[in-house]
Amino acid sequence: MESNKVLNAEGLACPMPVVKAKKEIDNLNAGDILEIHATDKGAASDIPAWTKSSGHELLQQDNEGETLKFWIKKA
Repeated sequence: MESNKVLNAEGLACPMPVVKAKKEIDNLNAGDILEIHATDKGAASDIPAWTKSSGHELLQQDNEGETLKFWIKKA
């Protein structure tokens, strides 16, 4: 999937992947897509929950080995 920005949050523990994602998405334009790579298992539930509560759209979520990948469309 095509993205406007990739955030590498690998190796960061909860809640840092969400904190960094919020900071990055604030710098994007409405409709832009942020791709997030995380290794913290908590991100599997934390990032979708944050996406929903902040009004953005989770387009896709994948696992590639130890890496969790998310594509979020900014509202």
